[in-house]
Amino acid sequence: MAKVLILGGGFGGVIAAKRLAEQLGDEHQITLVSRNRHFVFYPALVRLAFGKCQQDDVLFNLRQAMLDQRVNFIEAEVARIDPYERRVSIARGDVEGSVSYDYLIFALGRRLATEKVPGFYEHAHHLLSVDKAHKFGKAIKSFHEGRVVIGQCAEARLPVPVYETAFALARRLEENNERDRVRISIVSSDPIETEFGDSNIALALQTALDRHQIEFLSGISIEKVTEREAITGNGGVLNFDLLMLMPPFQGAPAALNQGITTDAYINVDSSMRVIGVEGMYAVGDCVNFSGPKMGHMAVRQAEVAAANLAAEIEGRELVAQYDHEMRSVIDEGGADSMYLHKDIWTNEPGTFRQGRFWKWAKRAHEKYWETSTFSMRHF
Repeated sequence: MAKVLILGGGFGGVIAAKRLAEQLGDEHQITLVSRNRHFVFYPALVRLAFGKCQQDDVLFNLRQAMLDQRVNFIEAEVARIDPYERRVSIARGDVEGSVSYDYLIFALGRRLATEKVPGFYEHAHHLLSVDKAHKFGKAIKSFHEGRVVIGQCAEARLPVPVYETAFALARRLEENNERDRVRISIVSSDPIETEFGDSNIALALQTALDRHQIEFLSGISIEKVTEREAITGNGGVLNFDLLMLMPPFQGAPAALNQGITTDAYINVDSSMRVIGVEGMYAVGDCVNFSGPKMGHMAVRQAEVAAANLAAEIEGRELVAQYDHEMRSVIDEGGADSMYLHKDIWTNEPGTFRQGRFWKWAKRAHEKYWETSTFSMRHF
């Protein structure tokens, strides 16, 4: 019997556990370790902040879901890994101490490095937890006049929530007849085309921004935040009355100092195996791949890793290869909603579509993913 350990309860960890349970059955031991017993469906947090869905639509009981899949669940913090001794140190949870494994899937994502931007924690909103989404939602409800700055810090690589937040806010203000009292600015260190790697979506986004009177400010890296000012890298100042930023990110600390990372992100090959280490795979935001970090990428990587790990356990050749593709929908709220499919590694021109259908398609995909993965909810 092989002992398979999965670290992380996000998209990558959950899908890896589900697929391995389907492929390996009861013959092997599968254990998932997560710092939180609840899974958060991050793509819906913008909608949660704007009151378009409820908390129960984005928060799911991970312990129960794993029990349904016949996967052991441990709620605890992962302190460090030793990929050569095949041991993981865990703390502050159901179990404390060292846990051994035969095979490991590292899916701990990335860490919010808010300390890189002094003042971020005290003065900026973000949309990377349920609590923070609720807090931002309260701020939106009480905001009626002034300037809103929305953007992502350097090293965030998460542009979709930025644009969806700006569009949702513009629409809310338009519905309340307050649009002419508010200035909305999106800031980014890169042009739109660089953020998505496609000129078609860049043109469509700029057109939609213009239609909603949202200004886009490129070449701006916010490096410090005060109560009413965002200080940029070149010494410029952006005044604001409400600020929402995607913070800088770093790779998961548990993987550091093991010779398997570059710039804190884990090096893997296209089979999702960690380079230079036997019996270890990595998936999701923690891996050292170029381009944006998105949930659908973590899902596909987890499927590839699970298929190959199962083949490895059973003594077969590896069966799956990962293609680094971006499939992104930006919900503008109406006919300007956008879909982009692009192969990041080849950098060939992507497939771009636009229309109201993509807003509906995004909602339908979210519901399908939620109901197919979390059939039971308990809080």
